[in-house]
Amino acid sequence: MATPFTAKSTVQEIEQRFDQEVERFSNLETGQLSTIDAPLCLELITSAAQYATPHARHLLDIGCGAGNFTLKMLSKLPHLNCTLVDLSLPMVQRAQQRVQAETRGEVKALKGDIREVPLPEKQFDVILAGAVLHHLREEEEWEFVFRKLYHSLKDGGSFWISDLVVQATPQIDQLMWQRYGDYLTSVGGLDYRNHVLAYIEKEDSPRSVTFQLDLLRKVGFKQVELLHKNSCFAAFGGIK
Repeated sequence: MATPFTAKSTVQEIEQRFDQEVERFSNLETGQLSTIDAPLCLELITSAAQYATPHARHLLDIGCGAGNFTLKMLSKLPHLNCTLVDLSLPMVQRAQQRVQAETRGEVKALKGDIREVPLPEKQFDVILAGAVLHHLREEEEWEFVFRKLYHSLKDGGSFWISDLVVQATPQIDQLMWQRYGDYLTSVGGLDYRNHVLAYIEKEDSPRSVTFQLDLLRKVGFKQVELLHKNSCFAAFGGIK
């Protein structure tokens, strides 16, 4: 039986864990070992943003971590004005430091929960969400955040997600988690597999790609795109 939301990690517990992970997440090679196809998904969502919104000037990176997604975006669209949001203060401070060195644009760093951080309407051309939305819980919370991000995008702007996902069909979900477990074992052995799956069960509450694509349409996105999916990970997004 899945862990009920009330037994999941609190926002404060998640914040404390990521406060200790800054060095690891400053390096894509080590920070994303538990994520299947992490470099490919990073490449795909930033390339999709580049092609969908080639004249972008304002970027919002939610759950920015140490800044890897924004740095990749800047390699394609230099000199963006970047707004970085993360629950962890040490993480967002590191991101600001790294990003500021790579753009002449303005860099804003905001410590906070995306559910609570105020966002201006029609401000951003691109929004990136890398491995963050799986911390949302109730369906109403997901819709609130997706709608909030939609309203903060300019017309024609795009929102791109790379994240942990579940499957809509229980039997297929079981298959994909078995495949993911095999992947983790191949990376770090059985203890590593058990460690990663345990903190996912405690901390995360991912939703399916179909749920999220439907939600993108529901809140108003005109076009949605599935860029890649492998086992329990996917890259996808929408254009306003």
